[in-house]
Amino acid sequence: MPHRACPCASGQPYGSCCEPFHLDLDSAPTAERLMRSRYSAFHQGKIDYLIATSHPSTRRVTDRETFARTVSNTTWTGLRVLAVDGGTEADDTGRVEFVAYYCETGERRATKQLHERSSFVKENGRWFYLSGEHEGLRPVPKPGRNDACWCGSGRKYKKCHA
Repeated sequence: MPHRACPCASGQPYGSCCEPFHLDLDSAPTAERLMRSRYSAFHQGKIDYLIATSHPSTRRVTDRETFARTVSNTTWTGLRVLAVDGGTEADDTGRVEFVAYYCETGERRATKQLHERSSFVKENGRWFYLSGEHEGLRPVPKPGRNDACWCGSGRKYKKCHA
C-alpha cells in the first residue's frame, strides 16, 4: 500500500511528516514545521492537536467548538508557504506567511484562500501558534487548464485540481 502524501505539501509521506506530531510522538522543531502540522491537523480533523499547539495565553473555552465547526465545514485543498522569518531550532520566535486553499461544505473545488502571517513562540523547547494576521479570505481566480495549479504542486491545473 503506497504511503499517502502529507497534506502540508512537504512532499513527504504523512506517516513520517506531520503524523508523529499529531500522535505526540515528537514535537515540531521549527515554526514552519508547526505551521505545516497545524494545517495538516485542520485537514485531518485533529482538534486536540490544534488546541495543544495554540499558545496557552490565547486558548479559549470555545476553541474545541470553533475548531470542530471549521473542520466539519471546510475542506482544505492546498498549502503554499510564501515566507519564513526566524523560527529555526535556534530561535524562540518566528513568523510564517502562507496561503491555504479551501472550499466550504457543498463546494466542489477550492474557491477560497486564506492568506495569513502567523506568529509563533517557543517555550520550554516546544513551538506554539501565537497569532495570525489575515490578508483576508478571497475567492481564488480560476486558472486556465494549462496554467500551473494554484496548489503549488508544479503540475498543470488540468492534471491536478481541474
